[in-house]
Amino acid sequence: MHPQITQEQPGSCPLCGMALEPFLPTGDEEENGELKEMSRRFWVSLLFLIPLLCLSFFPEMGGWIQAIFATPLVLWGGWPFFKRGWSSLIRSSLNMFTLISMGVGISYLYSIIAVCFPSLFPDSFKDQHHHLALYFETAGVITTLVLLGQLLELRARDKTGQALRALLNLTPKITHLVSRDKSEKEIPLEEVKIGDWLRVKPGEKVPTDGIILEGGSSLDESMISGEPFPLVKSRGERVIGGTLNGNGSFIMQVEKIGGETFLAKIVHLVSEAQRSHAPIQKLADTISSYCVPLTLLIALITFIIWSAIGPPPAFSHALINAVAVLMIACPCALGLATPMSITVGIGKGAMQGILIKNAEALEMLSKVDLIVIDKTGTLTEGRPSLSTILCISEKKEDEVIQLAASLEIASEHPLGAPLIAKAKEKGIELLPLNDFKNNSGKGVIGTIHGKRVAIGNQRLLADLNVEIPSKLAEPLYQEDQTVLFLVFDRKVVALFGLSDKIKESSKEGVEKLHQAALHIVMLTGDNQKTALAIAHKLNIDRVEADLLPEDKYEIIKKFQKEGYKVAMVGDGINDAPALALADVGIAMGTGTDVAIESAPLTLVKGDLREIARARTLSLATMRNIRQNLWFAFLYNALGIPLAAGVFYPFFGILLNPMIASIAMTCSSISVIINALRLKKQKI
Repeated sequence: MHPQITQEQPGSCPLCGMALEPFLPTGDEEENGELKEMSRRFWVSLLFLIPLLCLSFFPEMGGWIQAIFATPLVLWGGWPFFKRGWSSLIRSSLNMFTLISMGVGISYLYSIIAVCFPSLFPDSFKDQHHHLALYFETAGVITTLVLLGQLLELRARDKTGQALRALLNLTPKITHLVSRDKSEKEIPLEEVKIGDWLRVKPGEKVPTDGIILEGGSSLDESMISGEPFPLVKSRGERVIGGTLNGNGSFIMQVEKIGGETFLAKIVHLVSEAQRSHAPIQKLADTISSYCVPLTLLIALITFIIWSAIGPPPAFSHALINAVAVLMIACPCALGLATPMSITVGIGKGAMQGILIKNAEALEMLSKVDLIVIDKTGTLTEGRPSLSTILCISEKKEDEVIQLAASLEIASEHPLGAPLIAKAKEKGIELLPLNDFKNNSGKGVIGTIHGKRVAIGNQRLLADLNVEIPSKLAEPLYQEDQTVLFLVFDRKVVALFGLSDKIKESSKEGVEKLHQAALHIVMLTGDNQKTALAIAHKLNIDRVEADLLPEDKYEIIKKFQKEGYKVAMVGDGINDAPALALADVGIAMGTGTDVAIESAPLTLVKGDLREIARARTLSLATMRNIRQNLWFAFLYNALGIPLAAGVFYPFFGILLNPMIASIAMTCSSISVIINALRLKKQKI
């Protein structure tokens, strides 16, 4: 299936003939229309095939009766294959259905002519009893077996969508709307609007994304994040639609509905990814593009050689061997090798809280040898707290807090939040601010009561030509604190030491990445000394500190020029360019929407340990694809000479087209079964 081909109705890809994947699955558990239709064709064809096979053992009963059973079987049962085969010819895009339709069509057409006009055939076409060989049962068996293969493939593809359907079915159909006077009524979920209040009762599923206004409970988010332990949530915390409420009850306010919810975005993301092509698919596509014309050529050569020098009846041997070549060389296993594994692998990741936007990212992750990790919000919790206030002028503590908070209130940087919170805690009134300017990666500047005020790092002080009190800052750096300098009227009047706690999962996550033989680099806009202290605690190989947002982009580019395959892990708006440039961008699900949109891979839980799990999944998927491709190559390499009769002069072995068709079907089934093994892969 080629993802660039789109249409409104279900159908087949005009390039390869395989079934088109739906953009989005439905929550309906019933079989889709294509699966039902293929199932009906298979069972009806099987009913016609049984008497046809019985009649083939009694040639004296005549070919007309065989033709009566074979005609509906081949023409109606095999109609989808003839349609796809014809489409491949008129579009000059030869594929496996070209071979199938030609093999079945030649066998059936020859047999019909032999029954209707036997006098047209010379004696060389007849056996020692002067009977013309008929191949109705060959055409019938091939048609039925190909239908079986298609049916199994459709069922396997349907099975890989179970994870997405399970996600779609998580949200309840009915919810409890709470009015402002606290009265409640049940309404369908589709009637819910942003801003509505909803009651979530014990044991119910959260209807949509929102924030808790009243009450609290423990919520099972395992279906979204893969985390097996319930999370306790209370007033002010966000909840995700589809997660399961525990024993508590709470009122939530709706923040997102429909396609904007976290659950809907996951489903859309995974559906898009499953339609995408991995780079390794190009290899399979290239081989398939040569395989079909080469097979047609081999079949033609087989027919000519057997017609010229084969034992009598020469024509019959020539025909049957040529059809056997067409059947056994059919590249359906090759066509399934990559997309089946990719589909299962991406679905597996979604169930474990690893969201993969495209197949290329899944493949590239297996080749990564260097991991670049942003510090704040990735290695640390991203929730800095105010640890130290050091006044170095005549200004009191409340005064410097007032100045700092009045500046930071206009900024969205997370380092400003603790200062604003401290001012609120102490009941300090903020001052009016003018001429506000944000110096990205350095700090902020503004005017308060006619005086220039600034707060930021050493880079900002250097730009302002203000002396840096390094001796005062040094002890704070050694304690892993991020230092902000408050400048008032061109002098540093205070130092603020901010602590951002290292995530409990970070140390184990770094260890797992080292075990995978990956080189780890930490990027941060923080001071070099603070960054080195954190890197030492986590055993990180290399540190790049004092960075501006654009510096991260340049560092990624530098590593790529050095020959590294780079994965970038980040969570902030300033990480977005680097995430997009990296060979694999990995966004923490706890980060900003911009970062998540820029990265082809998202870790829902924001846990560094998940990177190692994602890489394990990538390696397992690529190993599975290579197994499938080698199996398909080996199968054709052995099967084509056997079908062409190469071994007949030495061992007297010929391959009946029906056996070749069985082998073709078995090869496809083997690829499907091997791909489905990924669902049980431990990551």
